[in-house]
Amino acid sequence: MVTGGSSGIGLATVRMLLTSGANVAFCARNKERLYSVANELKQEFGTNKVFVSAFDILDEIAVTDFAENIKTKYGRVDLLVTNAGQGRVSTFESTTNGDWREEFDLKLFSQIYPIRAFQLMLEKAKGSIVAVNSLLAYQPEPHMVCTSAARASVQSLLKSLSIEFAPNVRVNSILLGLIISGQWKRRFESREDRAITFEAWLKKLAQEKNIPLQRLGNPDEAAAAILFLGSSSAGYITGAQIDISGGLSKTI
Repeated sequence: MVTGGSSGIGLATVRMLLTSGANVAFCARNKERLYSVANELKQEFGTNKVFVSAFDILDEIAVTDFAENIKTKYGRVDLLVTNAGQGRVSTFESTTNGDWREEFDLKLFSQIYPIRAFQLMLEKAKGSIVAVNSLLAYQPEPHMVCTSAARASVQSLLKSLSIEFAPNVRVNSILLGLIISGQWKRRFESREDRAITFEAWLKKLAQEKNIPLQRLGNPDEAAAAILFLGSSSAGYITGAQIDISGGLSKTI
């Protein structure tokens, strides 16, 4: 089960899981895009391999209903990938009290609702949770103060759950640096230099951000780490995180 599975890292994870032979359920808010993606995947991998539902991940009832529907269709869940919520660009001064509540609500409850809904199935299957989090959890940025604090809270939650859920459910995460996604494409569209290509713009961005590997990551690279953490190859790993940042992390 993958949340936010219709685009970016979520979609890359869905496709990689399907390629490995898994049945995959996923959800997203945008109904039109979700069903378009689902239809393409059904044609490629088979109708019964894909199960989707469109809803807001902060709709607790919808999350619970989807979990019950997955149980009816597939009978079990071995892996839950929690992948929802983009970053909010703001300083402390520009972040209102309402913004703080909204950001923490999204970041925390996009984890809490699906984890609670799928917990029993994961315990029965001796399964795994892999959360998609951000390097901001350990390396906050002053222009993303609200998101950085919320991401750190998520990482603390995951660490606690890795202890509480052991030994039946493993809980791990990936910490993202800069990964090519829709938000970077949208920023490219609003660029000042209209002559520069997307590839050249990304290269310049990597240089400006001082990324040691001198490029942004690809969604497939993040998805590969998710599959590893969710697999039996990572059977003795819980409460851990994999840094997917091209060397941008400054923590030891």
